[in-house]
Amino acid sequence: MKETALKTSFRKSNCTEYIMQNRYITCTLSSEEAAFPLAYIITLHKEFETFERLFRAVYMPQNVYCIHVDGKAPATLQQAVRQLVGCFPNAFLASHTERVVYGGASRLRADLHCMRDLLASAVPWRYLLNVCGQDFPLKTNREIVWHLKGFRGKNVTPGVLPPPHVIIRTKYVHREQLYPFFSFMLRTFVHKAPPPHNLTIYFGSAYIAVTRPFVEFVLRDRRAIDLLAWSQDTYSPDEHFWVTLNRIPGVPGSMPNASWEGDLKAVKWIDMEESHGGCHGHYVRGICVYGTGDLKWLFNSTCMFANKFELRTYPLTVECLELRHRKRTLSQSEVKVEPNWYF
Repeated sequence: MKETALKTSFRKSNCTEYIMQNRYITCTLSSEEAAFPLAYIITLHKEFETFERLFRAVYMPQNVYCIHVDGKAPATLQQAVRQLVGCFPNAFLASHTERVVYGGASRLRADLHCMRDLLASAVPWRYLLNVCGQDFPLKTNREIVWHLKGFRGKNVTPGVLPPPHVIIRTKYVHREQLYPFFSFMLRTFVHKAPPPHNLTIYFGSAYIAVTRPFVEFVLRDRRAIDLLAWSQDTYSPDEHFWVTLNRIPGVPGSMPNASWEGDLKAVKWIDMEESHGGCHGHYVRGICVYGTGDLKWLFNSTCMFANKFELRTYPLTVECLELRHRKRTLSQSEVKVEPNWYF
């Protein structure tokens, strides 16, 4: 696939031109998708070009998109995202911005800000998915709808009881350390109080697919509010918050006996090379940034999304996935396909 870079330095008056030149899909492709709109949270702190390809791939006019840009991100990135989002009536920036510390509660709060904003949206979305700016979809929008319908109103929050090496995350107080040029989590020797409401803490994915009633529960129920307060000084609370709440019997869409199922995201972890055959790009924090040698593995995945991508480093990986994704998307359309939608 050979394609010129997407035009990004545009003014509001150029939005129509930008949308046409960059081949965004501008109408809903099936009645099934129209009846099952999705809400997206996209969080990012770098890699505007990679984010732009992700946004174009997941964009559909019946869906709604909340974008959270890390408050520490360069002003040029924040401005570029603001300009892009300003071209779409169903996309917006989060109403509150966090200066995100890796492993801190600020990352969880970023999602929660967008959840509040998305509940206030007029779009009657059915499921909410949170992704990051270096993800890319492996399924079309219609295939994602099919996948989510298979859960029959249940939330997808992959996870299990915490293994021994994870228990320390919620056993001791952790504090965000935020400085002008770097940030990190500091573990103290202060023991945490037991979790509220005698909750059993689970460990799992920070990335989820959840129903609207569950989001309402998260933002309004006393158990969720108290767990959030308790989690503020834990390590990486986004990896226990959702999965813990979704294991409570009686919670909307809960799955008390769930494990790692769900096929949300394909990731090549460095400590699991025996199962995935190795990374053909390079590892960052133990996660593979995919090279072109990883494409066959990605094509064979049953997951909705994959992580992680860098357009500048491995452009062909993203472009090949993007071309394949768009061809499948248009082949599933029930409406007349505009010539402009083809790459």
